[in-house]
Amino acid sequence: MIETSFLFSLLIFLAIGLSSMVKSRKTAEDYLVAGKAIPAWLAGLSAVATNNSGFMFIGMIGLTYATGLSSIWLMVGWIGGDLMVSFLTLRPLHAASRSEKVHSYGGLLAHWHGDDNHALRRLIGVLTIFFLTLYAAAQFKAGSKATSVLLEWDRTWGILISAGIVLLYSAAGGLRASIWTDAVQSFVMLFGMGMLIVGGIELAGGWSLSLEKIASIDPQYINWFPDTDLIGVTLFVLGWLFGGIAVVGQPHIVVRFISLDDESHINRMRLYYYAWFILFYSATIIVGLLSRIAFPESSDFDSELALPTMAQLILPDVLVGVILAALFAATLSTADSLILSCSAAVTRDMVQQPGKMHSLWVAKLTTAGVIAIAVSIALTGSESVFALVLDAWGLLGSAFAPLVLLNAMGKRIPQSTSITMVVTGVAVFLLWQQVGWGAVIYSVAPGMIAGLFAYFVLNNNGIREEASRAIPNAERK
Repeated sequence: MIETSFLFSLLIFLAIGLSSMVKSRKTAEDYLVAGKAIPAWLAGLSAVATNNSGFMFIGMIGLTYATGLSSIWLMVGWIGGDLMVSFLTLRPLHAASRSEKVHSYGGLLAHWHGDDNHALRRLIGVLTIFFLTLYAAAQFKAGSKATSVLLEWDRTWGILISAGIVLLYSAAGGLRASIWTDAVQSFVMLFGMGMLIVGGIELAGGWSLSLEKIASIDPQYINWFPDTDLIGVTLFVLGWLFGGIAVVGQPHIVVRFISLDDESHINRMRLYYYAWFILFYSATIIVGLLSRIAFPESSDFDSELALPTMAQLILPDVLVGVILAALFAATLSTADSLILSCSAAVTRDMVQQPGKMHSLWVAKLTTAGVIAIAVSIALTGSESVFALVLDAWGLLGSAFAPLVLLNAMGKRIPQSTSITMVVTGVAVFLLWQQVGWGAVIYSVAPGMIAGLFAYFVLNNNGIREEASRAIPNAERK
């Protein structure tokens, strides 16, 4: 019954994605940015669904299951940073994206002030392809973990089926197919999380008894903070605040903002985005805590399987299949948008010969190639979904978020300075991870700070050089 319900529900999600062909204009521009004509509610729901996807369903619930209530600070920091950067960047970002030259993230940053920074654009294209392919592999792994528990499918088959469906999405409607599917699965997953919460409370014997049982697990489990040291707590929350700010460094999310139909609809899009974000994030934490009551921790249990295990324990088979299909569709639509961003990077940023690589079929063939690479990473990599997503997210944020912030504030950054900022941010992130300091503060924080620091050092040097040149000129006059 679970498998039948899953396959039937998945076919519905697939049909919704394929139906986007009706609106397709059969152009590469429409394929990559949906004609920049997406209404506010669709753009908002799609952006937040893409933001979370496998990370939220698999990683965040698993983290709460393993660590307890202190995971709430990841939510507080992440949403706080995301909201703060939204007010700083969304309007200038959307205004910059109206240029006819902008169909990719690299194009946005390279042409923000009308400049034509080819070297910067190519660098952004290379990093986008590398980091987002890693990110897409994490989404394939997330979907396969759920099917391995609920359907007892081999994870290899889960990954291959995911890749096949993403290929169909991409061939059908490009970004629009991903956005439409995002919106539908958002509602289904909210409904499913509500059912899991109600079922978990009922299984525990009521709300008050649920709280008692959670409190009895471990004294540390219900602590609000992961550490009693004030400095440690501050760094922990600060790291996740930077994690939220890093949203503007994510090409697959920023492309949703680019696709919005009108700047006057930004506030409405923001309302849909944050309402869903807060509601669903809260639900994942509650489900994570309740799942610890339903099945106590053991050394051989993978915490990232908490949601599918909880669903199987609490819900009737029909609903389990629906929830699994929605989760699967969420990871697929996110993987699809990640891979489309890679296609845009190849066809728009890596090649600077208009007309040579801009055809729709070249974009689709590039998509197929990126999918193949992501599948190979998912099949061979041993990292958890949570770790893969945070690494990819942090690298992208460290590389690009400082550039977006400064551009949004009206700074015209020389190409050489922009490249130095990108390289510095990535290098510091990797170094911070390598020495093991990521456990103290999320490595995206020092990565982004390093990028901003590089700008201010180089900018001050430029000002001093201009001043030194101006003095002799003044003396000659």
